[in-house]
Amino acid sequence: MNNQSRPAGRVHFFDEWRGLAILLMVFYHGAYDVVEIFGVDWPLFQSFGMHVVQEGIAGSFIFISGVACRFSHSNRKRGLITFGLGMVLTAVTLLVIPSQRVMFGVLHLLGTAMLVFSFLRRPLDKLHPAAGFLLMLLCFALTMYVPYGVLGFPPFAVRLPESIYQMGVLFPLGFPASSFFSSDYFPVLPWLFFFLTGSYFGVFARQGTLPSYFYREHLPVLSKIGRYTIWIYMFHQPVLYGILVLIFHLLK
Repeated sequence: MNNQSRPAGRVHFFDEWRGLAILLMVFYHGAYDVVEIFGVDWPLFQSFGMHVVQEGIAGSFIFISGVACRFSHSNRKRGLITFGLGMVLTAVTLLVIPSQRVMFGVLHLLGTAMLVFSFLRRPLDKLHPAAGFLLMLLCFALTMYVPYGVLGFPPFAVRLPESIYQMGVLFPLGFPASSFFSSDYFPVLPWLFFFLTGSYFGVFARQGTLPSYFYREHLPVLSKIGRYTIWIYMFHQPVLYGILVLIFHLLK
């Protein structure tokens, strides 16, 4: 598989997509804080649809990070840094607001996925990128309900042994105990496979075989925001929380 050729410049579409996704995430987390921390009754936010929105936003980051791993000079270094930032987030939430602790969120997942990719890149590259894309997407679909105790999807679904979940320590893999809680939870299963789906799409992006639309810059503001998503992700919650504390204090 030839993935050494690289188009000139950045693939701006993914920067813009990532920029839009982080803005939506800031809005979602602001709404989450209003409902879960400040106790405002907002039925729309508490609906199933908002859960789908949350996973759609995070799924965007996971897929794009998979694409980006094809452009990285050191996925191992990026993985360690990203996972380390996830652990910082865990420590801060446990100390400051344990009711909203993040035990294995999107940063933990992305760091883990980058590390896995760095070790398995050679065998993964033996697959044609189109075949790899479809295979990883199928694996993602088959493991989507593993955190809920089910492998596969109807009518090809099987219930997994409850004893795996009762162990309590396998939540990073996708086997959370019934008492487990994380305000942001994206386990290895199924999300590693979605990351790898993006990594195979990244082969086409790096080869320059995607439509020219992907390589042109359309919204420079979104593109620029998209290049700083990890720092926005790390610091947006404290800023949001501070603003909301001030707003609710003034309202009282």
